[in-house]
Amino acid sequence: MTRAHTEDTPFARNYARRMLTFSHGKGVWLTDTAGTRYLDLGSGIAVNALGYGDAGFSRVLARQSRKVVHVSNLYTTEPSLRLGERLLALSAPVLREPPAAVHLGNSGAEANEAAIKYARLWSYLTRGEGHHRIISFTDAFHGRTMGALSATPKEAYRKKFEPLVPGFVSVPFNDCAALEKALDESVTAVMVEVVQGEGGLREISPEMVETLNRLGPERGVLVIADEIQTGLGRLGSLLGCQAVGLQPDIITLSKPLAGGLPLSATIIPGRINDLVQVGDHGTTFGGGPVTSAAALYVLDRLESPRFLADLAVREEQLNAGLRELQQQFRWIVELRGRGLLRGLRLDLGPDQEKLFPQVLEVAQELGLLLLRSGSDVIRVAPPLVISGKEMVEALKRLRSVCETIESRRTV
Repeated sequence: MTRAHTEDTPFARNYARRMLTFSHGKGVWLTDTAGTRYLDLGSGIAVNALGYGDAGFSRVLARQSRKVVHVSNLYTTEPSLRLGERLLALSAPVLREPPAAVHLGNSGAEANEAAIKYARLWSYLTRGEGHHRIISFTDAFHGRTMGALSATPKEAYRKKFEPLVPGFVSVPFNDCAALEKALDESVTAVMVEVVQGEGGLREISPEMVETLNRLGPERGVLVIADEIQTGLGRLGSLLGCQAVGLQPDIITLSKPLAGGLPLSATIIPGRINDLVQVGDHGTTFGGGPVTSAAALYVLDRLESPRFLADLAVREEQLNAGLRELQQQFRWIVELRGRGLLRGLRLDLGPDQEKLFPQVLEVAQELGLLLLRSGSDVIRVAPPLVISGKEMVEALKRLRSVCETIESRRTV
């Protein structure tokens, strides 16, 4: 089977030197420039909720681009206004207080940067200096810009860029006692993921949800829910917080929001927005008319009762298939995540360091695109439009990947 790899790309060396080169896609399938098709279980890192080549999506983009593409943040457009209203309505059942405003940006990292700034602004204006610290959790990932990176405790991401922004501290994920001990008068906010997208797909525990829901108002700190990867249908509900019962003060969204175009949202309550002044924060491109129109189309699709019902069916189908794989291949030692964001933790014995990277390589050879999460977890995050038949094919190919890895193991 011929494959199209680009060697020695012109991109910065923080990306792979050898890459598959794609020409087009349709639904859950991508086709490279040699004509080889791949069933995508990565969704562009959990971005392409509606898959590829959606005709309605393309029409929306074309129609809006003929009207106006960009006006900056000095003005606004109808799609941006409508999107802001939709996001406030969508988040209202989840947030601890009614949402009052949304800041539209360009990426998940920017959404989290905005959340950090809003939290510190609120704390500074209501409590004064010295109450600026932000708590995050071990294995969290909140982005690669300097503020978001400061809330990302993993050494491999941070070390080369220190010193980072001061005032961040991490505690063990799901350790309620450690969190309670760390919540002193200097803390303004806690940042948390419902499922740790880059940290091995571990889920927040019910005990931690209860602790955050209680300690937030009790200690007067903000809870920031990073829903960059878990929001907008990925976990089977419109927001991941709904799936676990978390009631945050701020929600950040991005990846699937504009169907593959760069867009993010940071949703805040009135007690923060009432303190914000013109110029406290901003962005040139965030929430432009084209990306906003795209997001409105995505939300129309995701908020359909039929769409969410189909998601529940696909989730159970995926669960059943992964459980069967785990029973057959004992080195799949744990299944993680929920919805259509699932992880397979692998323990390949003495060959782990050699074989784990080969899982994604073998998958590509078999026409399947997978992701990794952390050091030992394979991530499965298909487009949310995957059909039952396509899920069967995906699980069949995943089984073939496992069989190939099994044949290479030292027993």
